[in-house]
Amino acid sequence: MIPLEADYSGIFIIIFVILLVPPLVLAVIGFLLRKKYKEVSVVFYILAVLYLIVGLGLCFGGL
Repeated sequence: MIPLEADYSGIFIIIFVILLVPPLVLAVIGFLLRKKYKEVSVVFYILAVLYLIVGLGLCFGGL
């Protein structure tokens, strides 16, 4: 018997991972570079926030 309903929960998990993991990685890199390179860590924080805003804006803007 062929199931008539599809389970798309895996796709939603992959989309959330793509949206949330890169900003977290950029924020961790900024945190690790905070003591030695203050200006570089600020750039990483800005990139993390920008990635999060653009990613969430593009993906959830169509709802």
